[in-house]
Amino acid sequence: MTRCVRGSLRRVCIGPSAAFATTTVSDGQPPSQEDAADALPPAPPQTPLFHALENARYVRQGQIRDIERVTKRRLIAYVAGPGTSITGMDIPPFVDLLDDVEAGEPLDLLLHTPGGDVDQAERIVLLCRKRVGDAEFRVIVPDSAKSAGTLIAIAADEIVMGDPSELGPIDPQIFITTASGEDMARPAQSFLDGLRQIRDDTGEGDLSPAYFPLLDKLDPALIDFCEKAIKRSKKFAQEFLEQYMLKDDHAKAAEIAEDLANVEKYLSHSATIDAERADELGLKVGILDYDNELWQAYWRLYVQMRVVLPAPTTKLFEGRKASLIL
Repeated sequence: MTRCVRGSLRRVCIGPSAAFATTTVSDGQPPSQEDAADALPPAPPQTPLFHALENARYVRQGQIRDIERVTKRRLIAYVAGPGTSITGMDIPPFVDLLDDVEAGEPLDLLLHTPGGDVDQAERIVLLCRKRVGDAEFRVIVPDSAKSAGTLIAIAADEIVMGDPSELGPIDPQIFITTASGEDMARPAQSFLDGLRQIRDDTGEGDLSPAYFPLLDKLDPALIDFCEKAIKRSKKFAQEFLEQYMLKDDHAKAAEIAEDLANVEKYLSHSATIDAERADELGLKVGILDYDNELWQAYWRLYVQMRVVLPAPTTKLFEGRKASLIL
């Protein structure tokens, strides 16, 4: 575990890019002190009204550049509202973000998501990994990276966390439609545990008629799907941990994957795994104190991204060049 304290970052400039703060002279000679005082910064490349309407975006992208100058790493962000899910629709925006990342360049992903499709989470990891090659890939978690978001985080070389940061269990959730027509998510393990409970209650005797309505609606394929979903989540965690963060430590990778998928331990899919608990599990975590200047730069960037989301069902994909709200 690494812990950075205040003073580890000498200066972070929050605001528009420093590119807008340069001065120019017509003859190519360095400006005198008098000329520098009187010179105006060059106008932004956008038209005045468009720049004014999109000013918050340019401020955030300026913050991204400022952070990049300090960390010497490219920074991209995926910030999702609470009503969203990681899906295949996230792939084109990620390709857009990575278009500005040079091959073999270290990459940081600022990630906030309630989770989603494990297969699409793996696609996002593979996209980032193919771009960085042998360089380091880190995930910055300013707030929450839950479920499939946790899988993305543990597939990094390191997870950067602070006081508000949390990961979560990786037990897969199965979406079903209840008898009343309501869509609802349930842990895959709960279906298996429920079936086991029915079997244990029945024993060698006759099946209680109380179970008939439940079993009548039970699709045998659902049981198989639940078992495979659990294996899929553990396999994802173990393979990426073993390949990157834990470097061929098969036993430790398997132990952490099993722990994160343990429904009996966490009880709730929303259970909090903060930075200290993540470190205790054996994950490679860089913990930044709340008053650390770099953490404050990450946090200011994150909250500005959160407040710009127009609805809980929208997501922001942003880098120093690309910016998409979907």
